[in-house]
Amino acid sequence: MIAVLYIAHGSRVKKGVEEAKQFLQQTIAQVDVPIQEISFLELAEPTILQGIEKCVARGAKKIAVSPILLLTANHLNQDIPKEIAIAQKQFPHIEITVGKAFGIDDRIVESLYERLQQTNQSFSNSKVLLIGRGSSDLAVQRDLTTIAHCLKKRANLKQVDTCFLYGAGASFEETIQALQKQEQEPIFIIPYLLFTGLLKASIEKKIAAIQKDNEAIVLCECLGYDLNVQRVLIERVYETIA
Repeated sequence: MIAVLYIAHGSRVKKGVEEAKQFLQQTIAQVDVPIQEISFLELAEPTILQGIEKCVARGAKKIAVSPILLLTANHLNQDIPKEIAIAQKQFPHIEITVGKAFGIDDRIVESLYERLQQTNQSFSNSKVLLIGRGSSDLAVQRDLTTIAHCLKKRANLKQVDTCFLYGAGASFEETIQALQKQEQEPIFIIPYLLFTGLLKASIEKKIAAIQKDNEAIVLCECLGYDLNVQRVLIERVYETIA
């Protein structure tokens, strides 16, 4: 019997964990698989191993692991495989397949465009900045740059830059200061994040510290757990099963 194990990132903020669970429960209702369980990579339970144990207890012989990750980085390349390797020693008779991150997808680009529209402000001649969580994996920089290019084309924007809260690549502070030195135009910032908790609060604090008088910096809503993200996830689930 096939099972799907969803792996969300996890958060120190209880609301973040509950948002992920709610999103995944809504997704489970739309996936035609008899056994489906939720787990977390870190900072919350059930853990990955606990999730696999639940699947096996319910009769799973094959488990399709579906990571709730926006981009492919160390979590998918290293952390999840380590946990799966531990589980395989405990359950050598179970076939476990790990799926892909959401990656570069036009539906997610469409959601980013919607975040700009939701500000109810004109952005056609403005600069847009995508802020990623960050990673030491250079593939994350490459992929977010590609997504920025897709958003620029989709929304017919003048300029879309990328930066990160930590890890490799341009930092948020460096990038926004460089944008501020250019000709005076509004800057629209979109956090490329699923949860709107501590990281967004950190972004708001940094904006307040560097914003100049009368300068227009518009912080959009995070990408979030919206319908497009859910559609991408469901597609990744079925790809993994196949």
